[in-house]
Amino acid sequence: MARLDRGSVSGAACGLDAPAIEVRGLRFAYPGAEAPVFEELDWRVPQGAFALLVGGTGSGKSTLLSLLKPEISPTGECAGELRVLGESVADMDVRASAERVGYVFQDPENQIVCETVWHEMAFGLENLGMSRDEMRRRVAETSYFFGLEDWLHRDTDTLSGGRKQLLSLAAVLALRPRVLLLDEPTSQLDPVVEKSFLHALFRVNRELGCTVVVATHQPRPMLEYATCAYRIEGRRVCEVADIASLGHREELFSGEVPGWGALRRAKSGVFSSASGQLGSLDPRAGVPGADKGLKSDKSGEFEAQILPQDDSGASSRAGGCRILPKMHAGSATTLAGSWFRYDRASGWVLRGLDASFSAGAVHAVVGGNGCGKSTMLSVLAKTVKLQRGHMERGAGSAALLPQNPKALLVAETVRDELMEWASTCGYDEGAAQERAAQLGLDGLDGRHPYDLSGGQRQLLALAKLLLIGPELLLLDEPTKGLDLASRRIIARALRDHAKAGGTVIMATHDLDFAEQVADDIAMMFDGEIACMEPPADFFADNVFYRA
Repeated sequence: MARLDRGSVSGAACGLDAPAIEVRGLRFAYPGAEAPVFEELDWRVPQGAFALLVGGTGSGKSTLLSLLKPEISPTGECAGELRVLGESVADMDVRASAERVGYVFQDPENQIVCETVWHEMAFGLENLGMSRDEMRRRVAETSYFFGLEDWLHRDTDTLSGGRKQLLSLAAVLALRPRVLLLDEPTSQLDPVVEKSFLHALFRVNRELGCTVVVATHQPRPMLEYATCAYRIEGRRVCEVADIASLGHREELFSGEVPGWGALRRAKSGVFSSASGQLGSLDPRAGVPGADKGLKSDKSGEFEAQILPQDDSGASSRAGGCRILPKMHAGSATTLAGSWFRYDRASGWVLRGLDASFSAGAVHAVVGGNGCGKSTMLSVLAKTVKLQRGHMERGAGSAALLPQNPKALLVAETVRDELMEWASTCGYDEGAAQERAAQLGLDGLDGRHPYDLSGGQRQLLALAKLLLIGPELLLLDEPTKGLDLASRRIIARALRDHAKAGGTVIMATHDLDFAEQVADDIAMMFDGEIACMEPPADFFADNVFYRA
């Protein structure tokens, strides 16, 4: 790929003295919000920088970046000045925006619009009225740059989350923007692909002369590429003086995290039940005394319980391995000789997979992008059906949190989302508000779910599932877009769910989270489980997948 043409940008933007991004006196508030997101915010990013933007979940990272791209700028009360390469964002037309600012969304499902990879690559170019020959040239050179040629004619809906993320980046860069904004771009990438992705970004920054700004909760892998870093805090932006300080390892259980208390349970599930049909829930009104331990009736139905909180922390450790008592005598969830593919034209995603997941435990599933993790979760949730093999699901009820939480968000306000299943599942508004508070969603009742940050949407979707209390909780990248405080809350929620007898299976690329929260870690490879070991054993001799 040729170095980006600076001649297309006129006026003050032609000189390197003009900052890539300049924000002055920005104030922004969402409709119905109790307080503004920003107040008198100033921010300046020099041209050619590889900049990191950090801050807590809901601090406004995604909002700030989206305000710099006119087509996706959020609705709300906005005042102040925003400039990219010397030109006011408010004055940019579609072509000027495409030439100056590229934007890669946190979730590629919100960005990909075409059926095939090739057409997705050409979509933006076609909208700009580019000639067919020029489109083919740009698609060709961008595909070679990112190594997409082997799957250029694949359907986009058959790609893994990681490949969709890479495609989103490539399609944006085919437009050759001068400034590239990325919102949590590595959250769905496995550790090996993440390194390749970041190296590609580095090349875009150094070789093509593109200014790169990455909003992230996981800055550690990016520190070797970053030239500067900024933190959003208190509705303003300040520069991080010591970038190396962003590289410390996060300990999930190092501080006090509010306990979850008793978890409500039900006889049958909302999304799936033992019969495979949509069922109504009949939550138990009362919970037997905690001092009597777990009780299981002869019918095998799930029994609600209250477990005493352990003030010493979530678990004990022995030689770095978590030791947790198995507090449920229920059946394991198993897959035997399982085969699945999405259509006859594509290859098998699951290839004779055998797996067993015990109740009362948190199970982490890791592996490369496209290895079948999400597909296995869909099979367990009964949203897709095995072509060969057998599944024995010990849990009577199950719920799945997909990679894109928007799939669960259908209401106009956060409050309405939390109450959507109240009449079916038997919980009241008090329980919904308590759950929201525990997940850090206070003060968001009147906000539209799509006006929340990506991390807040993730927490909201999880809150909905926890309110119905499924026996089998399936999670696809549950920590995507979350800061340390939110990841700690989710860690305790999953541990408490398992302590109460539930089964948690999560597909994740967050190895720190898996190491600290899971009872065992399974690696998928070539449509099968290659190994399943306690975290200490899994990471002991692992060269590539390391926490």
